[in-house]
Amino acid sequence: MKKTIEEIAREDGRYDARALKFVFEGLAETIEELRKQEDPEAMPRHISGQELSFGLADAAQKRWGRLARMVLGYWGVKATRDFGEIVYLMIDYGWMTSQDTDTIDDFNNVFDFKDVFETKYSIELR
Repeated sequence: MKKTIEEIAREDGRYDARALKFVFEGLAETIEELRKQEDPEAMPRHISGQELSFGLADAAQKRWGRLARMVLGYWGVKATRDFGEIVYLMIDYGWMTSQDTDTIDDFNNVFDFKDVFETKYSIELR
């Protein structure tokens, strides 16, 4: 039987279970956003670590605004490499999949959290 996200987080000990849930849900959100931008009728495709990192940044900003960096940091996520660590943890437990060409290094230094979540953060006015 597959372990729950809470069990995985507890066994691993590096990240709060909410961080794992966020990355798992953020993957689906990122795929959906990319489909809207590309061809909504196309079959879902594999996304890169860089694409997922930017998608997770967008999802975090939508959910928490200027508090995104603080929320993620509270959960143990302080850099894009942490997104990769969570993805590969989820792969190890059968919650996600990867391709042979994927590596955890795809998540290294994709962007700087302070830069994206604070310095360059802007509020969209309607």
